[in-house]
Amino acid sequence: MTEKPKDTSAPIAEGTASPTGEQSAVSSSTGRGVTSPYDLPTGEMPRLHSDTAPRGPELSKDVPRTDEELGLDPEIPSVGEQARANDPTYAYASIPPAPGAGGPGEPSRPLRRRNGDARRGTLDLGLFVLRLVVGGTFIYHGLQKLTGWFNGSGLDGTRDMMAGGGWDHATLSTILVIAGEVGGGGLLVLGLATPLAAGAVLAVILDAWMWKQGMIPGFQYKSGVKSGVELESILAGTAVVLLLTGPGRLSFDRNRGWATRPAFGSFAVLILAIAAAIGTWYWLHGGNPLTGIGPFN
Repeated sequence: MTEKPKDTSAPIAEGTASPTGEQSAVSSSTGRGVTSPYDLPTGEMPRLHSDTAPRGPELSKDVPRTDEELGLDPEIPSVGEQARANDPTYAYASIPPAPGAGGPGEPSRPLRRRNGDARRGTLDLGLFVLRLVVGGTFIYHGLQKLTGWFNGSGLDGTRDMMAGGGWDHATLSTILVIAGEVGGGGLLVLGLATPLAAGAVLAVILDAWMWKQGMIPGFQYKSGVKSGVELESILAGTAVVLLLTGPGRLSFDRNRGWATRPAFGSFAVLILAIAAAIGTWYWLHGGNPLTGIGPFN
């Protein structure tokens, strides 16, 4: 039998040079060459070492991880970042919200609609119909006095009627009543400058109410007679309603606050309209329109 030739090649020790002069590394556990530092059994990357130091995965120093160890200054927030951090508005958003349509501090229109503020149902349509009826009625009577249409008296006939009814300065009284009926009625139909329009027609109709009521002693509410104030009472009440509720969104005032949420301003216009009617009555007519009613004698 022939003996197999012995393998005289010895394994190359870890960290020794190969016959070709190249540096090689052999794993003691697997016996295969290591082609990358990550292929070491420990899974760690060897660190720098000197030629005389033992080779292996030992680390010479810790790797810096913080800004202080890297020699960097800590990041200081700017004044704007500090203000946004203290503002609860920026707690969940990086972009500041847009201001509301009603001004600073008020919610925007989409937000008001989501909160149910815009759920008005048929209210705006009802106010629009009411404005058409009330404003159209005043325009009708004003055109009768101004142009003589609809079997009206015209300017001359209206002036004579005012003079015969005890009004001083009949021409001025005629101008005031026509301006209030035609101008105020037209603005009511459009829903434009509604508080002033409603105040104007209210002052005119209150003077008409006092004029007819003072013709005969006693309360003259019945319609169908010359001194009945039933129509004047209804028109005055609807003018007050429009003044206190606003014209609604189907109007030229739809972007105004008084269109849907009238407040103290509309109430102040109501007081001024009543005061203007009383002042005009005493200045241009005089007398007590409540003569014969209850304690007024």
